[in-house]
Amino acid sequence: MSIKPDIVQRAEQPYIGVRGTVTMDTFAKIADRIPELIGSLIQQGSQIAGAPFFRYTQIDMDHELEVEAGIPITAAVDIQGDQFTDVLPAGRYVSYTHIGHPDQLADITGQLVNWAAEQGLTLDNTGQRWGCRLEILKTNPTVEPDMTKWETELAIRLAD
Repeated sequence: MSIKPDIVQRAEQPYIGVRGTVTMDTFAKIADRIPELIGSLIQQGSQIAGAPFFRYTQIDMDHELEVEAGIPITAAVDIQGDQFTDVLPAGRYVSYTHIGHPDQLADITGQLVNWAAEQGLTLDNTGQRWGCRLEILKTNPTVEPDMTKWETELAIRLAD
């Protein structure tokens, strides 16, 4: 499969999130927190500003991943427990939308990183640490339970 990414400009985006250190086998530990975040925002009457996402801050596929689950917000919110608020940074991003099972995302992300290198683009990372590397979950699994039809935008900020 050959992907055709875009370069997009993204504005700064506030969000509420939770973070954790997981492996590929324990990823659900962070992924399963998205409904809790959405529920917290609904309970407060807060406006959700976009699709839920995972933000990868450190990746060692052989060991552990530092990952945040986040929900974009329009205004300040009250946080509970280990929740936090932060801002996704503005900038130019390499972006590609994948339609298919989430198990394919590691391969697709590899293709995206390779494509950027072939184009002479520098990604915002230092080794295993990433400035802003996102998987944006465009499909609501309660509406579309067939994971082979899920739409996920991969977006990685460029270093410029």
